[in-house]
Amino acid sequence: MKKRCGLITLLLLLSCVPSWAQKEYGLRFSSLINDNLTLENAIRLGLENNTEFLTAQQEITVAEKKVNEAKFLYLPQFALQGTATWYDLDYPMVLPEAVGNRFLPGQVISEKRDQFFGVGVTATQYLYSGGRIHNTLKMARANLKQTQSRYEIVKNTTVLNIKKSFYNLLFAQKYDEFMQQTLDRVHAWNARPGGDFWNQIRMQNALAQLQAQRNEAAHRLTQARLAMLVNLNKELNASFSITGDFQPVTLHWDLPQLNLRAMEFRPELKSAIYALELDNISIDLALSKRYPDIILNGSYEQLGADTLGDTNKQISLAVRLPLPYNFSSQIAQKKAEQKKSSLRRSQIEDKIRVQVANSYAEVNFWQQEVLARQETFNRLTALLDKAVKNSSTQGLAPLEAVQAYTQTAYNYLDAVRQELLAKSELEWAVGQDL
Repeated sequence: MKKRCGLITLLLLLSCVPSWAQKEYGLRFSSLINDNLTLENAIRLGLENNTEFLTAQQEITVAEKKVNEAKFLYLPQFALQGTATWYDLDYPMVLPEAVGNRFLPGQVISEKRDQFFGVGVTATQYLYSGGRIHNTLKMARANLKQTQSRYEIVKNTTVLNIKKSFYNLLFAQKYDEFMQQTLDRVHAWNARPGGDFWNQIRMQNALAQLQAQRNEAAHRLTQARLAMLVNLNKELNASFSITGDFQPVTLHWDLPQLNLRAMEFRPELKSAIYALELDNISIDLALSKRYPDIILNGSYEQLGADTLGDTNKQISLAVRLPLPYNFSSQIAQKKAEQKKSSLRRSQIEDKIRVQVANSYAEVNFWQQEVLARQETFNRLTALLDKAVKNSSTQGLAPLEAVQAYTQTAYNYLDAVRQELLAKSELEWAVGQDL
């Protein structure tokens, strides 16, 4: 009885494994279960749905298979072949290469037989190739590294676009919520506008301006949601929401440290280095044509006109030296491509340093600016609360004060957004999250 209960318990646990795995996948990668996206889940979902990123992944798979193919060049190449030939010859001939270069005797030699059969196996091994096989493998591995770098380039660009859309949407949500609360508050103050007609005109104009700001905030929110859906590569009518911290951040990095990190982590620079490595290998391949191939070949076959009773066995050692006409021009071409890749690498290094310097300057500016705007916003918020408690909220003066307050709030929220965007740009320029 105890064994039966234990078996039932084990079966129940095993039946629950798929549901756990699916839930973990949804929480860790694409947030399929919960549509309230954090920045991390939004990035993962965007990467999963990005066709360019998925294409780069498949290119890595292709490059890995090419490395495996290059490794096989070190191994003997085997071939199995069987032939059945019916012929009518007045003179001996050799069959085409597709059927094994088989020699067929004429009628005099073969005693007027008109058929021939054969099966056999052939093995070919390169004993020496002047470094061509080794360099082919090195080129395949360098191409794999370059493909991985291109994958990282696509990934970093996709992540940057998602971060920008995420922070723009957070800003739009915060500002839309603020404007709605402010407009509701003002309407409650001015349910019955008083004063003379001239004063009422100015009050109605102030209310209309606040309503226009609220409408613009709603429109900005709609556009930000659309941009987010595009970067997530989801249906344009998909339902989702985001959540995240929309607060000033502080970075404690100096420019030399960031430049060192950029030189280490930026995939564009790695790709240029691997391109230079490919050019160096191409020069070695071109130079290797000066050396011969030493090839060992062996075969075993059974053949005959009526039965497979006869046996042929052979082992051959061959030396082959190609004599290309374009040998010198190929070397000159590869050296020119090497120089071109070297210049491109230097250009990319300079470009990366400029990108890091610009992004670093932007972050420093907005780190200081956002604190100043935050202090002003907090001070006006406290003054507004005191004014509401201690003064009348009727008339034009409160509306004008609210207009100034909403502009200050917009400036502060926009500064937070600009700082977060500048931080994202700096992380992309460095090639690593900070």
